[in-house]
Amino acid sequence: MGPLRAMLARSHSPVSLPAAFVSVTRQLTTETEVNMAIINLRDYYPFYTSDCFMEVSEEVAEMFKEFDRKEAAYRLRTYRHKAYYSLDRNDGLEHEAVFVALSPHELYERKVTMQELHAAIASLPDKQAKRIYAHFILGMTKQDIARAEGVHEKVVRVAIERGLRRLEKILKNSL
Repeated sequence: MGPLRAMLARSHSPVSLPAAFVSVTRQLTTETEVNMAIINLRDYYPFYTSDCFMEVSEEVAEMFKEFDRKEAAYRLRTYRHKAYYSLDRNDGLEHEAVFVALSPHELYERKVTMQELHAAIASLPDKQAKRIYAHFILGMTKQDIARAEGVHEKVVRVAIERGLRRLEKILKNSL
């Protein structure tokens, strides 16, 4: 058993190795006869800031490579077919070109915020909660909501306004 395999056998978590190791190294394990590859997690996950090597099966390493190839092909295809579009069109191309993946911290904040919002909506009276959910989450117009409930649009509008004021109070108190 080589020194790399011994280090990996001692730990079940990703192991930081010197940068001298190649990003993907193929080795044949003697005990299970399965091809294993060592990948650098920093190559695949943007939130890893230092080299972090991990041993995975050959199939997993090949899937990572295939994903990278398909992503590169998609970027090239997008560039070729959308390069002449105007940024004034509002077709989302400018957002796609500058989109940066969110960090785990930002993803967690977004999740907590959504949980707080859903809890606040759930604490509203039933009709207000349903109308706010239908209007803002499902994207229904106030007229559509009124038509579905068989009431006048003004009733829906007033209920949504009152519900928003109550939501504001609830969310201010929770902070």
